[in-house]
Parts: sequence; C-alpha cells; structure tokens
Amino acid sequence: MMCRNGLVALGVSTLVGCVSLPDKVVPVENFEIDRYLGTWYEIARLDHSFERGLSKVTADYSVREDGGVRVLNRGFSEEEGEWSEAEGKGYFVYSEDIGHLKVSFFGPFYSSYAIFELDKEDYQYAWVAGNNTDYLWLLAREPQVSDELIEAFESRADELGFATEELIYVEHD
Repeated sequence: MMCRNGLVALGVSTLVGCVSLPDKVVPVENFEIDRYLGTWYEIARLDHSFERGLSKVTADYSVREDGGVRVLNRGFSEEEGEWSEAEGKGYFVYSEDIGHLKVSFFGPFYSSYAIFELDKEDYQYAWVAGNNTDYLWLLAREPQVSDELIEAFESRADELGFATEELIYVEHD
C-alpha cells in the first residue's frame, strides 16, 4: 500500500509539475479567450523536437464542445516537402480570466501554456512560456512583426532566464 501511495504521489507531482511555470513568469490577467481564438503565426520559438525543422508554423485556437480550447498546430517541413499537423486540447488552470492553460497533444499528459505578455488592446501578439525555460514562443496575428516588438520580447525573455541566443525565427513566405 505504501509503495502504491508513493507511485500515486509521484504521478500527481509529475502532472502538476507539467503545468507549473518558470520562475518569475506570471500569466496575464483579464484574459479574454474569445479575443484569443483564431489563427496566430509563430514568429519565434526555442527549438524542441515536435517542431524541429518546421517553417510557416501557425496555431489555430477554437472552442471545443466540452468548453475547452481546440489547438491545431501546423507547419511545413522543407526536408519532407509536406505539411505537419498536431491537434491538441487545452483547459484553463485557474480561471478563464487568467492566461494559463494546460494543453495536451498526447493523451493524458498536459503541459503549461502560459501567456505572460499580450497586446491587451488588440490581441495582436502574445508571448508564451511552457512549464520551464526550455519552451518559449512569440506569436502574432500577422507573419511579420516590428523590430521593436522582437527586441522587447528578447529583452523580457532574457530577464526571465530563457536562452534567447537560441531563438529560432520562423520563415513565413
């Protein structure tokens, strides 16, 4: 029984850890999911296996029947000459007015999706972190953004401990 309880505790702590946040990353408040829905272009990201080698990356968000958020990520692999898609689901971690969701693309395993900066006036850009400093994205409603926005993103991400020198800027043509 003691071993079983230990495994349950380990499993719970592992799942909770996946929806935790990097130090000093605070999700935006007064978040409005209806304004966030639709297509976003990935402008920059840190490298990770599930997007490696992809260009023209977009994320499309819509409401699911169960009240969650449908996430459809799409990118083009030049090497394979074809599009790659992944569909996931997301749910708010705390409440719908805090920009922190748990997102799953692989069954019961969830990871953090924390919007820590957002153009609150027009919802034209968003800075997103995962559960640790290995995951970082700059998303925008258009495939290009200003140099000033990129500089602000890099500066803030660097302050928060992300490896900004390793950012990949996504090609959109």
